[in-house]
Amino acid sequence: MTNTKSLNETEKKVFEAIEKNDVILLKALLPNLENPDIMDENSMTPLQHAAYKGNKDIVQLLLDHGSDVNLCEHQHNYTALHFAGLSGNPAVCISLLLAGAKSQVTNSVGRTPCQMAAFVGNTQCADAINHFVPKEEVDYYLTHEPKLPTILADKFHLFIMQSSVHPVRVIFNLQKYIGLSEHLEEVKAVLQDMRDKEMKKGAEMNEVMAFKFHYLSCLVGEIIALKKKQEEGDGKKKTMDTVDLFTRNMLKPNKEKELEFMDKLLKEYIKEFPYRESILFRQMLTSLTNEASFSTLNVIKMTLNGNMSFLNNNQGCATCGEPDKNFVKKCSKCKSVIYCDKNCQRLHWHWHKKECDLLQNDTNSNTKTVPDASELSAELQKVLIDPGSKVE
Repeated sequence: MTNTKSLNETEKKVFEAIEKNDVILLKALLPNLENPDIMDENSMTPLQHAAYKGNKDIVQLLLDHGSDVNLCEHQHNYTALHFAGLSGNPAVCISLLLAGAKSQVTNSVGRTPCQMAAFVGNTQCADAINHFVPKEEVDYYLTHEPKLPTILADKFHLFIMQSSVHPVRVIFNLQKYIGLSEHLEEVKAVLQDMRDKEMKKGAEMNEVMAFKFHYLSCLVGEIIALKKKQEEGDGKKKTMDTVDLFTRNMLKPNKEKELEFMDKLLKEYIKEFPYRESILFRQMLTSLTNEASFSTLNVIKMTLNGNMSFLNNNQGCATCGEPDKNFVKKCSKCKSVIYCDKNCQRLHWHWHKKECDLLQNDTNSNTKTVPDASELSAELQKVLIDPGSKVE
């Protein structure tokens, strides 16, 4: 271990460059270091500092220069991945995981990097760690049956690491990674094989990841079946974009404005999970049969993302369920629903237009004007000033 007192000028400047997020200076300094894993007075390496700063470029630069991703002499046993989870930048977590960071190491209070990220509310980091799949598990299917086209390896890897659970968002992501849509049969077959392999790992088995592979394979299978129906059918549905048709089906509401079609379909996906003796399968069934249960989508969310998926109670995109963000669009008429972008708004309009005016009227009727203070009774004015007082 190297103490700050024994750091030379170059080593001190390395820590200063990281503190200032100065990538250019760090690039110039690193070739002059004999060992990139120098330590400061807190026994923290440059990589741990960069991870805590959440600077992906600096983290990758240090990894490229040989920094040990799992080296940890920190007094509270916070690894680089722990610090990345605290930073709030999921891209940094992924970079460290791809470099071999161990995700099950605990700190001095017994928390893993994923648990620390969730504890401080960095759910995106927690999801990134929780859903990570080693690249070699995908590369296996480039040479073994069922085979995956080499050109799709990286895209498939990103697809299976997504933390999105909403069916529409999953299919949007499938469409985003160009090439996957042309090899749906192979994608589905590989997902099913990965599910089965995961359940046969013995002590290292991960039931959550196995169900995720199963869930993704079911959604891909839905698109395959829908395409076949379109090819065999006629009329408007035959010419409609498959993703558009899938989205319209998923968002079809019943009389209670609930997504009945989606709920029934997701229940079928759970029932089709072939490992019925697994603890996870029984837990999901218990949640679904409980009188006060969540919707099926929320049961799946809780299964794949944990309880932390419910920390954000903000309204999500009405089409794909993505969490509330600053850049979302809002329906200009009723102002009651929000969207990620124009495409989500367009896809939801088929159903939303039937209730938009009603929602607009409800919003207007519920808008109350605050009376002038002079119109209020003396007692009520007192309550407004001092909430602890009572009106007699």
